Amino acid sequence: MRGRRLLAAGVAALLAVTGCAGPTPGPADAGDGEQPRYGQAPAPGKDVTLQPDVVLVGGGSRTVRSVSPDGLTWRLDPDARDADRLAPGKVMFLTGRGVGRVLDLAEEGGDLVVTIGPVALTEVIRDGTFGGDDVTLDRPTVYVAGEPSWTRDAAAAGGTLGRARPLAIAPAQPPPAPGGQAAATAQGYRVRTFCCAGGVGTHFTYDDGGVRLAGTVTLTVGRPAASFHLAIGAGRVTRAELEIGGGFGIKVDFTAGVDGGQNHRKTFPIPVDIAFPIGLIAGLPLSFTVSQTLEVATAFGARLGTFRGAGEYALAGKLGFGYTNGQVGSRVTEGFARRVSLLDSLTGVPVGVMGLVIRHGVRFTMGISAFLFTAGVWFELVTSYGATIGSALGAPYALCRGVGLGVRARFGIGYRILEPVVQVINKFLSLLSPSRAPRIPPIAATAGPSWSADVYHDEEVIPPVSICKQVPG
Repeated sequence: MRGRRLLAAGVAALLAVTGCAGPTPGPADAGDGEQPRYGQAPAPGKDVTLQPDVVLVGGGSRTVRSVSPDGLTWRLDPDARDADRLAPGKVMFLTGRGVGRVLDLAEEGGDLVVTIGPVALTEVIRDGTFGGDDVTLDRPTVYVAGEPSWTRDAAAAGGTLGRARPLAIAPAQPPPAPGGQAAATAQGYRVRTFCCAGGVGTHFTYDDGGVRLAGTVTLTVGRPAASFHLAIGAGRVTRAELEIGGGFGIKVDFTAGVDGGQNHRKTFPIPVDIAFPIGLIAGLPLSFTVSQTLEVATAFGARLGTFRGAGEYALAGKLGFGYTNGQVGSRVTEGFARRVSLLDSLTGVPVGVMGLVIRHGVRFTMGISAFLFTAGVWFELVTSYGATIGSALGAPYALCRGVGLGVRARFGIGYRILEPVVQVINKFLSLLSPSRAPRIPPIAATAGPSWSADVYHDEEVIPPVSICKQVPG
C-alpha cells in the first residue's frame, strides 16, 4: 500500500534523476570520390578571414592515414603541405571533419601523429558570413566512430587507456557509408541509428546481470529542411540562426525486465554522425550534422518482473533559435497533441514497483569537425520519458501506473560535450606522455554561449485513487 502511494512522487523523482555566402559544391579530394572519407578540404575565399593560429594542412583526406575512434589522434603524411607548421597550441584545419586545437605531436612509424582537442567556431574563423535556406536533409552520409574510449565509463576505461595501447595498432575509424543506418555499442548497450525517412532515432538493447531492456526512441519528422545564417566579426558572433522544419513529434516504445539484476544509470553519446555535407561556403567545408545521446535509468523495486509501454505525440512544426547582438530567442512552434498514450499502454507483471527513465537527445549542428568535437550553431531537443507501474500483487484492488513526459530545448554557438564523457577523455589525456608539448592540457566540456527552454512537461498517474496518488480536496 505505502509503495503505491509513492508512485506519483516516483514519476517526478525519476525525471529528476536523469551577406551571405551560400553553399556551392566544392571539388572532392582526388581519388576520394564524392564523399571524402575524412571530409572535404578547405579553400578559404577572400570573404573569410581565419584566426592567425590556424594552420591549413594541404592534401585534404589524402593526407590522412588513419584516425583513432575517439577522434583525438590523427595520423598524417608528414610531407603534407604546411604540416611542419603544426605545433602545440595551433589549430589544425585539414578537412571539414578534421579541425581541432593541437595538444601534442609525435613522429611514429613514418607518420606525423597529431593529438587534437575541440575548438569553437570563433577559434577558427575571425571574419565571415555564411548562410543557406531550405537545405533539404534527405541524402545523409553516416560516419561511425568505431569503439571509442568515451563509450565506456571512466572506471571501465581506465585499464585500457594511454600509451600501453600503441598508437600504431589502434583501430581506425571505419569508412563512411550512404544512408542513416548504423550499428554501434556503448556502455553495454547495442544501438542502431536510423534517419531520415520518418524521423531520427535509435533502437537499443541491453542484456546483462539479470536486466533486460529493449526499445526505440524517435524524433519523428516529415521532410526535414534547414536554414541557417552565421555572421562573425573580429572573432565574435554577431548573428546566428538555425531553423529546422518538417513537422516534429516524439515516439517511444520499450520492454523492461529484471530477474535478480541491479539497477543502473547509463548516459552516453551514440558514436555515430549522420552528416549532410553542404559544400564550400566562402571556401569553408561546412556540414549539417545530426548526433544523438541516450540515457537509461532503471528503478526496479522488485527483483523479478517485466513491463512495457509505447507512446507517440505531435510536438512542433519547426525547431530552432535566433541570436543577434546578445539577444536570443527560441523558435519552437509548439503544437503538442497525444497520438498514442504511453500511460494507457503500460502493462506488465511486476512483483513490486518498477520504474524506468529514458532520455533521448537529438542535436542538429551546422558547422565543422566531427563526433564529440562537432562545433557550430547547434540546437538540441532532449525528451525524457518516465514510467512506473505498481506491483501486480495488488492488481485486484488497483494497478497503479504513472508517466512523466518532459521536452527541453538546448541551443548555442560552439560545442557541448557530456561531462562524464569529458572525464573519460581527460583521463586518457592525463596518461599520455607528451612529445613536443610541455604538458597535455585537459579539454573543456563546453565552449561558446548556450541557452535552454522548456517545451513541454506533464505527469499523470492512474487510477485516480488515494493509494496511487494524493487526490485533491
